[in-house]
Amino acid sequence: MLSAATLEHLIRTYGYVALLIGTFFEGETILIIGGLTAHLGYLYLPLVMVVAFIGSFAGDQVFFFIGRVRGRELIARHPRWCGRVEKIHVILERYHDLIMLGFRFVYGIRILTPIVIGSNHRIKASRFIILNAIGAVLWAVLVSGGGYLFGAALEVVMNDIKRYEIEVILGILLIGGFSWMIHRLREKKKKCR
Repeated sequence: MLSAATLEHLIRTYGYVALLIGTFFEGETILIIGGLTAHLGYLYLPLVMVVAFIGSFAGDQVFFFIGRVRGRELIARHPRWCGRVEKIHVILERYHDLIMLGFRFVYGIRILTPIVIGSNHRIKASRFIILNAIGAVLWAVLVSGGGYLFGAALEVVMNDIKRYEIEVILGILLIGGFSWMIHRLREKKKKCR
């Protein structure tokens, strides 16, 4: 069984690396946990924000340039993406800069959006880099700050949050995993027209 001391050691040793890897891809759940563990004193909140920014920004830039080089080919090879790709195109036409700033806040389109944007050669890479950086800063600060405040709120309700930290972190992981599974099942049911 995982003890509080073992959990603390794992977080202090691997927390920032896990945060970097997690935020490179989707990352909301891991970043909320990063903010919570900063509240618990295991990680340093400003460093959580910086690592989350780096992971998020780097991941989205990689996916953008994958889209720039092979996006149309990738999209054509994955017909199950069709519904999301169409939705991204519609949003991109209507809210051009806003989608580049805020796509990471919309669950389920985080990785695909920069690929779609990259495949659109009318969008300059320099514009995406600037808007992506601004969006990554906002996302890192807001989501990790939300995790930190969530820890503070739990502390008010529970008094001794450290006593239940394993259960709280596992609960957040389960909710994140369950949300991901529901999203994946819904996507599998959708077919392209």
